[in-house]
Amino acid sequence: MQTWNLIDGQQRVTTLQLMTDAVALVCEERGLDHLGQQLGDLTHNRAHFGSDGRTRKLMHANRDGDSFAEVMDAEPPVDHGSLRHAGALITRAHEFFVAAANEWIGFSESAVERRATVLATVIAQGLQLVVIDLRSDENSQEIFETLNARGTPLTAADLIKNFVFQKLGAEGGDVRKAYAEDWPFETKFWETEVSIGRYLLSRSSLFLSQWLGARLGEEIGPRQTFVRFKHHVDHEADVSMGELLILIKRQAAIYESWALAAADTTKALTPPEMAFYRMQATGVELLKPALIWLYDPSLNIASGVADEVIGMLESWTVRRQLLRLTSANLGRTVSEIIKNNRSMPSEMLSNRVRDLLTSQTAASNYWPGDEEIIEHLATEQAYNRYPRARLRTFLEAIEDHLRRSHLSQPIVRSGLPIEHILPQAWEANWPVEGLAASTERAERVHRLGNLTLLTTSLNSSVSNSSWETKRGHLDKHDVFLLNRGLRAIDDWNEAVIDRRTTELTIALLEVWPVPHGHDGKIADRAQKAESWVEVKHLVAAGLIEPGTVLSARSGPWGDATATVQADGSLEVDGEMFGSPSGAGNKVRGGDATNGWIFWRLSDGRPLGDIRATYRGEKPESKRARFDWSPMHAILETIPDGTWTSYAELASAVGTAPQPLGNHIVSCKQCTRPWRVLTWDGRVADNFTWSDPDDHRDPTQLLKADGVRVVGGKADPTQLLGSESLLALIAGEPAERA
Repeated sequence: MQTWNLIDGQQRVTTLQLMTDAVALVCEERGLDHLGQQLGDLTHNRAHFGSDGRTRKLMHANRDGDSFAEVMDAEPPVDHGSLRHAGALITRAHEFFVAAANEWIGFSESAVERRATVLATVIAQGLQLVVIDLRSDENSQEIFETLNARGTPLTAADLIKNFVFQKLGAEGGDVRKAYAEDWPFETKFWETEVSIGRYLLSRSSLFLSQWLGARLGEEIGPRQTFVRFKHHVDHEADVSMGELLILIKRQAAIYESWALAAADTTKALTPPEMAFYRMQATGVELLKPALIWLYDPSLNIASGVADEVIGMLESWTVRRQLLRLTSANLGRTVSEIIKNNRSMPSEMLSNRVRDLLTSQTAASNYWPGDEEIIEHLATEQAYNRYPRARLRTFLEAIEDHLRRSHLSQPIVRSGLPIEHILPQAWEANWPVEGLAASTERAERVHRLGNLTLLTTSLNSSVSNSSWETKRGHLDKHDVFLLNRGLRAIDDWNEAVIDRRTTELTIALLEVWPVPHGHDGKIADRAQKAESWVEVKHLVAAGLIEPGTVLSARSGPWGDATATVQADGSLEVDGEMFGSPSGAGNKVRGGDATNGWIFWRLSDGRPLGDIRATYRGEKPESKRARFDWSPMHAILETIPDGTWTSYAELASAVGTAPQPLGNHIVSCKQCTRPWRVLTWDGRVADNFTWSDPDDHRDPTQLLKADGVRVVGGKADPTQLLGSESLLALIAGEPAERA
């Protein structure tokens, strides 16, 4: 009997087979054996075509094989509930079709045969299938990719899965055995969707992207995963597909063990498990390729060395998070570390990574020192400035640090409530006299030293009560070393909060240390300042007065205004915003906004000019030499599935399209330049790579990034205009996965 491998349409063919078999069973149960036989010939082969009895036309090699075989070979009448795989989706689908067929045919004696005949005729003669038969010398993978590019895209894991087993078959491997024993991604864990920025990905697709980054030392976006995987296997890998699959299986098992450990709230975590947990808790995937690399069984990196390196990388990223610096360029640095050290002997690895991290002097990727963090956290409004999950991991880390010194068990990581010691509504029971004293107290409510963890939240009446009352209730809810010193304090005041802020900051620096003597100096102070300057800094420096009324720039926003508050927040229509961009978003109905450009002073200058003065710079329009760093930042952060034009990008950064285009083709700092197209979505005729040895096809790269290209033109609905581009480099750092 001739057989075919089905490379596309498995779900549709399976569904049609289930439906056809279900209708055939219903016909046989109704005594209409001739109709049942007609339909049975579409689902089962007669004995003289195969082995004894009737063999199924469709054979499943995956996890649905047993349930499909059981229900398709069952004799009528079928009691679906008594089948061994009664709960399987395959069985339930078959049961649904049986019920639907019975309902449609009905039970009127005069109409049963007529309606059953109509239904059987439609299935046997009216249903049309388009079938593409490939010869053995044709590339089935290319056909598979082409077909799926015209509909809803498959996940990277789906595409890679098909490619892997096509390749295995070509190598002469046992595809069925490999699928059953070595392909690890057919479980609920791997099929679960996870959020990465604005995208939802299957966990298997995300892992394969990160695994590839760990193997190649490259930044690989989720939409580039399959193309890069295929190229690696076809042109770079020095092992067979079978060997590569075994390695993927081993590393996937390690990755899954990290994830399961991270989800166990009571487990004492190893260094890689703890790093994984913190990334999971805060939604940051940055270091996962490094984790996969360092704990790759095939590289034999000593566990102590791997632990030390991941500790340095985590310190580097967490310290930048404490300062709320951009993470846009960190992925590139991680990739460079992997690429340059993947084959480094274990005994040299720690020093190599340490030297590379401490040598970074750019604002976009330097490793901050102790002094800067102590100064920053002394006044930082931690509760409002950090995502809640991230702030909780900081406090958990401090508690675990204290417990280690007491040889105690680690903290339970169960989403513990964060409590303000001085309550947010402090005026009633914690009053002070005078405006100055009130301002001093209000500024400390959200600082790190005023925050703690509790096992359960205090109710609002207790939380807002006097210190004496609240201290007693804190005692009842307190099992943490973090709170041990609170009981001996008679008066919770500004000086105590400042002192505790310093103590907790020092604990954080001990959890995530830097090498001895490293002070985190950077070469470009102005660029660093751009990463974190806020309105509060301008107010503190006397460059803008509290009560200053800012006006929206010209546009359909009428006479919208924002009033600068003493703490640096902006008030718009009675609502407070912590950043100019947040206030601008409100006025523009939620649209992404760069508030430093949107808000204007009474003399018409943008608020960003005051920020430039704070940095000791001239306003952008008065600079003698054009600063391309905003454009570099935009290109680093532009999301997958989007593109922009030379005109829109030029408008966003304050130049003209022609000099911008000239800069892109000659600049080696411009990442993903293929995302910048002509006004109508075409790759520019004079597009060239800054590296003359780079011969990649920009159109193919666009498609790999998730941009739809039809007739040589990018989908206009995926275009990012100048306002959206400006939002990517708004004054407050953007978080990226």
